[in-house]
Amino acid sequence: MPNASTLRQRNRDRLEHESFDVLIVGGGINGAAAAAALAGKGVKVALIDRGDFAGSTSMHSSNLVWGGIKYLESNDFALVRRLCKSRNHLIKSYPSTVEEIRFLTTIGKHFRYRPSYLYAGTWLYWLMGNGFTRTPRLFSPRKIKRLEPIINTEGAAGGFEYSDAYLHDNDARFVFGFIRRALDNGAAAVNYVASEGAEHTDQGWVARVRDLTDDTTFSLRAKVMINAAGPWVDRHNTLTGQQTDYHHLYSKGIHLIVPQLTAARRVLAFFADDGRLFFVIPMGTRTCIGTTDTHTPTPEVGITREDVDFVLDNINKRLALSAPLTRADIISTRCGVRPLAVKAEQGDQRDFLQLSRKHVVDINAAQAHLSIFGGKLTDCLNVGEEVTREVQALGVALPCAAAKWYGEPANAVKQTFMRKARRMGLDALTPAGFTEPLSQRLWRRYAGQALVLLERIEQDPREAEPLIDGAEYLRGELDFACRDEMITRLEDFLRRRTKISLVVPHATLRDSPGLWEACQRLFGERAQARFDEYFAHPPEATAGTLSADQCERTRPTASSQP
Repeated sequence: MPNASTLRQRNRDRLEHESFDVLIVGGGINGAAAAAALAGKGVKVALIDRGDFAGSTSMHSSNLVWGGIKYLESNDFALVRRLCKSRNHLIKSYPSTVEEIRFLTTIGKHFRYRPSYLYAGTWLYWLMGNGFTRTPRLFSPRKIKRLEPIINTEGAAGGFEYSDAYLHDNDARFVFGFIRRALDNGAAAVNYVASEGAEHTDQGWVARVRDLTDDTTFSLRAKVMINAAGPWVDRHNTLTGQQTDYHHLYSKGIHLIVPQLTAARRVLAFFADDGRLFFVIPMGTRTCIGTTDTHTPTPEVGITREDVDFVLDNINKRLALSAPLTRADIISTRCGVRPLAVKAEQGDQRDFLQLSRKHVVDINAAQAHLSIFGGKLTDCLNVGEEVTREVQALGVALPCAAAKWYGEPANAVKQTFMRKARRMGLDALTPAGFTEPLSQRLWRRYAGQALVLLERIEQDPREAEPLIDGAEYLRGELDFACRDEMITRLEDFLRRRTKISLVVPHATLRDSPGLWEACQRLFGERAQARFDEYFAHPPEATAGTLSADQCERTRPTASSQP
């Protein structure tokens, strides 16, 4: 049985004993896309992350891939145009993962704009996206009620429907796909390795790094350094003596995961009492609701009673539920920060609610250093391409400059997989409760590698059985987790390589025989220690456990937090 630590140790050894063209600090969406782009074009890349890959902002998104329709209100048309094109490109490049989805938006009678005015904006949005998605539609309150009986339309003036996209799987899994692509193209990427600062010399950068799994330290050498530490970019720049034109402001967002509220596969959008956008998002057999948008001075954030009450109060007003949602209905929570890029001279004076999530690459050419500020998942391919151009401008050769570094395998590979899946009757083995046929699910998660899993299932149909009740994860998938996914802690498996901990209640998960089986196969003789570590300090406590005068804080695990 492959051991989950083998891949990590091989890459860890490379970090210490080899020199690299580029060192990337941070394995969120910006760092992962940059690593995949550079490695795919033949650059020798090292990537480190203080926590797990996608361990902060990149695992707390709404799972939406959108063109930034709200930025029309601030007249940021260039950004909307770019994001719409990026969204379209992702849908075309990852058709099994990034899927068009309809947004049904209900407008209250006393909202600042009439439904017809906003509806006109959706047509502008559609045009800016080259008419790539389905066309918008305008609805009366009565039509909204027929489409979605769950919506409370008593105070509604009307509404409309338009398209954006969402991730069928979870955001962290999508990010790990770029890490996996980088590894396949020769990059050395390692989680739980912290940068403790670096110095620029005549030969390039010498970084001081610490392996947090065994507390050992060593030096890492590279010609170019890229700071992609997400919310902690500013702190890491302090460690390396970088002066930049930009810095970050932070906005906190939370989501609550509850039992499925509607079987319709569309996003329900509202404007909360304070005027901010608010979503009800499908998540398989669950529903994700949120988000908040609260200014916070630091990237270390946690969910408060006020956050939870805000979400519950707003959703209960806007949905006609048989019984109001309460804390007892909350299965899991998400809480993270959005790093917002602002010019350094602006300080904290701008209204952060008007700030966009655009990315900025700040360059110190004299020291071959790049800092990536802001950004969002929708823009990830642009980040990869821009970083590649800038690294080349700094003198790093691109041996495979024309190579494509993203997207699903060629259609011929998919057809081979689908033919074999049909021949063996794979979809007939889809377990009860799964929200899609096995052939679609396995292709989306493993692409061409899923052929190996088909062979295992053909030899032993028990490999197609669910590992954990309530989670869409097969027993046979554990081999991939052990061999290819660099799972170091149980949280990596439950929260980021899968979304099991988001959809299965904590107590149910703890008592699951399948979880213990996973621990044994992932961690061997350390299985009990990893199990106890996770359940002694769960990384994201259910919001229903919050007392009146306390809030649970998510444990910071993000990229290179100094």
